[in-house]
Amino acid sequence: MLSVLSYGRLVARAVIGGLSQTDGRDYSLVTASCGFGKDFRKGILKKGMCYGDDACFIARHKSADVLGVADGVGGWRDYGVDPSQFSSTLMKTCERLVKEGRFVPSHPVGVLTTSYYELLQNKVPLLGSSTACIVVLDRQSHRLHTANLGDSGFLVVRGGEVVHRSDEQQHYFNTPFQLSIAPPEAEGAVLSDSPDAADSSSFDVQLGDIILTATDGLFDNMPDYMILQELKKLKSANYESIQQTARSIAEQAHDLAYDPNYMSPFAQFACDNGLNVRGGKPDDITVLLSIVAEYTD
Repeated sequence: MLSVLSYGRLVARAVIGGLSQTDGRDYSLVTASCGFGKDFRKGILKKGMCYGDDACFIARHKSADVLGVADGVGGWRDYGVDPSQFSSTLMKTCERLVKEGRFVPSHPVGVLTTSYYELLQNKVPLLGSSTACIVVLDRQSHRLHTANLGDSGFLVVRGGEVVHRSDEQQHYFNTPFQLSIAPPEAEGAVLSDSPDAADSSSFDVQLGDIILTATDGLFDNMPDYMILQELKKLKSANYESIQQTARSIAEQAHDLAYDPNYMSPFAQFACDNGLNVRGGKPDDITVLLSIVAEYTD
């Protein structure tokens, strides 16, 4: 099942490749989501926009469009903890904060920080860990503000080329930065990073820019050139075209994840770290595909 989310009356007049910009126009994001858990059938969404241990949200406020992805750390399952609970609750809390207007568009790490500390203050501790990536479009300023912690991330594509991208954060091989809540007896033994450690960036966007936000299940299995090949098929900003392309990207990543002979980006990274690895990396995959379009209310 594919989930497509759109908000407000979006005038999708952008044509891929860019249009001349008028400062007085507000921008918005037309977004489709697609994904699946590695242990579930393609496209099956849990309640709350979750694919396996991944989670995501898309929300809007009067001044901005906001979206995010999070990847729950699967190792908690060995200790009887459902990893999806942490990532899904983190994203649901971010979504609520946005809808309540409790955020500053130019400071997306603030959304992540407030959400995380709400989880810490729960009377019943919610154990787990997660990476996270938050993307905010300020409608009036036409600026995109991002915060990325770990190895989820985003790409901004313009004219068929990647013009902006997030930086992956790893402590060491296959150990990304992550937000964590551990039981008292395990504090200090569980890897935990501060939300302030997130890599932040801000830059202008143009009508027709493509923004792809995803968990590492995509980036570990599809290099940039494959993603760009799929994005070339996106010829307009209508919902159906975005939906179809998001599905195509997610399904190709899934197929490659289970190809034992494919030299995936993950396998290449493993080899670079002295490990003899080949093949894709089976994982949960979440893809949010957005186009910057003109917004009218």
